[in-house]
Amino acid sequence: MIRDLIAQAVRTIALRTGRLSGLYRRVCRPAGQEWAQFVRRHGNLNAMGDGCVIQTNVTFTDPSYVKLGHNVHLSGCTLFGHDGSVNMLTVATGKTLDRVGPVVVCDNVFIGHQAIVMPGVTVGAMSIVAAGSVVTRDVPPGVVVGGCPARVIGTTQAYLERLESQTADLPWLRSLQRRSDPLAPADDSLQAIRLAHFFGQTSPRGA
Repeated sequence: MIRDLIAQAVRTIALRTGRLSGLYRRVCRPAGQEWAQFVRRHGNLNAMGDGCVIQTNVTFTDPSYVKLGHNVHLSGCTLFGHDGSVNMLTVATGKTLDRVGPVVVCDNVFIGHQAIVMPGVTVGAMSIVAAGSVVTRDVPPGVVVGGCPARVIGTTQAYLERLESQTADLPWLRSLQRRSDPLAPADDSLQAIRLAHFFGQTSPRGA
């Protein structure tokens, strides 16, 4: 009870003022939609569209250079607005150097865990950046990219069709269809069906 009151107070202060962000993340563990609202208000991004989902472990090195469209989902990735090697080279050579650039993520984009998007890159609409990718050049609309450096490995449409086909055969399809919020975490009944399918048990057994 006391913990819940403290968490609510921290959440209120953080969302209203932008302060206590570290405590807010640790105590409240905001979901991606809630954290996106915090980033929208206090993250100093250049722009953010509606319906974004941003996990708390996403890094914006230069938030004012980042522009997000609508329905952008970011999972534990890093968006760079500068090249840090410039500082080393400036000191080493005495030359005047700079390399910064905007990161523009268009509508309906997913960027996976530990992906890195470099300065000056635009990720086109309806595209997917696979986990662990290093994106050094613009991503065309409607494609899936992956690798280091990232390259086109397919189209979003083909991936969507494959997902639809696979989902149709899942034993928990009806549970998914009954959910009012498709972005909500899996409830206990859905988890039980999945665990039974994967491991023949309805709850984790631990070590």
